[in-house]
Amino acid sequence: MKKTAIYASFAAALLFTACSESATETAETTTEVTTEATTPADGESYNVVAERSEVNWKGSKVGGEHTGNIELQDGELVVANNEVVGGKLVIDMNTITNSDITTAEDNQKLVGHLKSDDFFGVEKYPTATFEITNVTAATDPTGEATHNVTGNLTIKEKTEQVTFPAVINVNNGTATAKAEVTVDRSKFDVRYGSKSFFDDLGDKVIDDNFIITFDVTAQNNTTGATAQQ
Repeated sequence: MKKTAIYASFAAALLFTACSESATETAETTTEVTTEATTPADGESYNVVAERSEVNWKGSKVGGEHTGNIELQDGELVVANNEVVGGKLVIDMNTITNSDITTAEDNQKLVGHLKSDDFFGVEKYPTATFEITNVTAATDPTGEATHNVTGNLTIKEKTEQVTFPAVINVNNGTATAKAEVTVDRSKFDVRYGSKSFFDDLGDKVIDDNFIITFDVTAQNNTTGATAQQ
């Protein structure tokens, strides 16, 4: 898997850390979504290439931060007229790892805590998802982002709508999407160390916001097969 940061959404946040940092928000989280996701425009399905895609997380607490990775289980980007118009990413919550703690025992302790019911409860909620509902061209010509993406992020069976800037390209049967998403974990009932749920935590507070970065590559299998012939 290549290691680049996708500046948004998709989970995968997924996501996911015992420590979350107050960062400049690049995503906007709204009230919980209770209606069904908007059906994107018709288009061709580009399957996510897992070994060429990556999801990273970063979270902060008082006096420190942690980072790590998480894998995509499945996914697709929907392309019409050479533009991404929809898609869905499925994040395998059981694959959460930590990348900054070098001591094996402490590393596994943190990962186990993240997987526990204190955080993401992966035994009960083994996947998180991000479903794209709208993609528009970016309006700021000076920014790096090419598009603004809106979609539904689901963690622990709770769904919130998020909007974030992304860099999206479609070329010769391959679609790539990079984004960074700031996620408020309290919206998904991830309570441990959260001042949104507990008072008098003092220096034990873990920031509600954590950052998920996506770097996704998807391939049109029909186009790819034709190109190889």
